Amino acid sequence: MKVIDVYKQYFNGKCIYNDVPRKGAVVALTATSDAGTIKYELSVNFFPYRDPEDFAISYDAYISEVIFEAKGRRSKKREKVFLEEIKEYAKELAKKIGGEIDFERPLREAMYG
Repeated sequence: MKVIDVYKQYFNGKCIYNDVPRKGAVVALTATSDAGTIKYELSVNFFPYRDPEDFAISYDAYISEVIFEAKGRRSKKREKVFLEEIKEYAKELAKKIGGEIDFERPLREAMYG
């Protein structure tokens, strides 16, 4: 099994989860290739972010969804389409756990793999 972080970026966000205010959110697109099958999973994770050095991730305010799974292999063309729509996907996931992501205020530059 091969797992690749296609995209990951940290943003300002808002969420109260388990009575803890979360002010940061990390959005990630991960590709998993195994036995001739490719799967793309989008995840959103809210974390406390108490100061500019605080990137301690808590995994309780986490939600993910498989957005594509089929026979085949990794496709840059497919990934480009997912990345164009990632904000909409992530907004919908965040809503499911009562959170919001401020895509206009990234905390770090995007990382691509």
